[in-house]
Amino acid sequence: MRKIVALLMILVVMGSFLFAAGKTEAPAADTPVTIKVANYAILESGYEPFWKGVKTGFEAKYPNITIEWVTAPYGEIVNQVVNMAGGGNIVDVLFGEIDWVPGLVDAGLAAPVKDILPAAFLNDFYPDVLKSFEVGGTPYGVPLYVSPYVLYYNMDLFKQAGLDPQKPPKTYDEMLAYAAKLSLLKDANGNKVYAFGQTTASVPVSGASLNAMVFNFGGQVLDAQGKLAVDNQGFKDAFAMLQLLDSKGYNPQNAKLKDLRNLFALGQLAMYYDQSWGFNGIKSINPNAKDFTASAEPLKGGAGTGESLLQAHCFILMDNGKTQTAAVSKFVEYVISEEVLSSYLRDLTPAYPAKKSMAAMESVANNGILKGASPAAGRVRVQTFIPKISALNLELASLAQAVTVGKQDVASSIEKFKTTATVKISQ
Repeated sequence: MRKIVALLMILVVMGSFLFAAGKTEAPAADTPVTIKVANYAILESGYEPFWKGVKTGFEAKYPNITIEWVTAPYGEIVNQVVNMAGGGNIVDVLFGEIDWVPGLVDAGLAAPVKDILPAAFLNDFYPDVLKSFEVGGTPYGVPLYVSPYVLYYNMDLFKQAGLDPQKPPKTYDEMLAYAAKLSLLKDANGNKVYAFGQTTASVPVSGASLNAMVFNFGGQVLDAQGKLAVDNQGFKDAFAMLQLLDSKGYNPQNAKLKDLRNLFALGQLAMYYDQSWGFNGIKSINPNAKDFTASAEPLKGGAGTGESLLQAHCFILMDNGKTQTAAVSKFVEYVISEEVLSSYLRDLTPAYPAKKSMAAMESVANNGILKGASPAAGRVRVQTFIPKISALNLELASLAQAVTVGKQDVASSIEKFKTTATVKISQ
C-alpha cells in the first residue's frame, strides 16, 4: 500500500485530468424504476439537506428513476439492511463505511462493483484506493471520498495554554507535554478541559480508530492473511499510552466519536482523533468551530512513523437485476462527481476525493480544515479485510476499556484479548 503515498498526496497539488465517463444503458425513459437506498445520514441534521438535494437533483435528471430512502440510525443501518434481506426485501445501495464491506460480502449481499459500474468510471479511481475495497481480489464498494484519521485541535485553547497554535505536536511525547498545560484549563463555565481524546466506546468505529492508533506506533492487529498478529511492540505501546492518558485524566473515558465531537465543539476538548468528516458533527453543534479548529497529522509513537488507517464513506451495491443495476449505476455516477461533491467536501465533510479527475477541485485544494493533516494522506495503511472485522473492532474497544476504566494490567489484558478475539473472528 505504499503507492498510496504518491497517489493521495497528489490530491492537493495535481492538475485536472481528462476524463471520459463510460456509458451504462439507463432504463427506458417511459419505464419507472425505484431504487432503495439505505442511508443513515438522512437522520442526521448535518447531512440531511445534502441528501435531500441529491434526491431532488437526481430525479430531475432521470425522471423515470425514483429514490426511496431506507433509514435507521448509524449503529443500526447494517442490521436493518440484513434483516430486510432476510425477508426478501433487498436494498439496491447502502451508503456506509469501508469497514462494513466484508460483513456484507460474507452475508452474500454485496455485489462486485465491476458487475454494475462501467469500467471507464471505475478506472478513474486511484487503483490502490479501490484495491482497499477488495475481498478475495474483487472490489465490493466504491468510495465517495477517503481520509486518514486526523488530529483535530483547538487553536484558542492552545493560545490560552501558552502554546503556539501553528505548531501542533508531532509525537506522542510532545502531545503529553502539551497535554500537561492544556489539562489545567477550564472553559467559560468552569468545566474541565480534556487534553486529548481517543474513542474507546463499545462500537466498531472505536475499534477502527484504535487500530489507527496501533498503526501510529508501528504496530499491527492482523497480518496479511487476516490472522490475529498482536505480539508486537507497537500494539503494546498503543494500549500502554491509552492507560497513561486515562491515569492522567487527559482522555474522556468510554467516549464515542460523537461525544468527543460534542466536547470539542463546546471548547472542553483540546485535541482528539477523528475521521476528517467528523468536522461536520463539530460544526453542527457549534457553527463558530471553524474559527478555532485546525488539523494535524497523526502522532508518531514508539518506533512508528505516524501511519494511520484508511477510512472511507462508500456505496455498497446489491444486484437486483438489470433494470435495477442500470439505475443504480446512474445514481452512483451522479453522486460521485465533482458537480455533486464539490460543495459537500467544501462545506460539510472535509475529505479527499478518491477519483483522479476530482483531485484539483478548489474545495479540496484550498480547504483550510484539511491543510494541516494533508501530509497524513501519504502514510495510510489499509487493514486486512476479514468477515468479522466489526467483531474484532468491538474486542479492541473492550481491551481499551479494560486498561482504562478497568485499570487492568496492559500485558495480561492483551493476553485475554488474544483469546477472546481469536474465537470471535473465527466463528
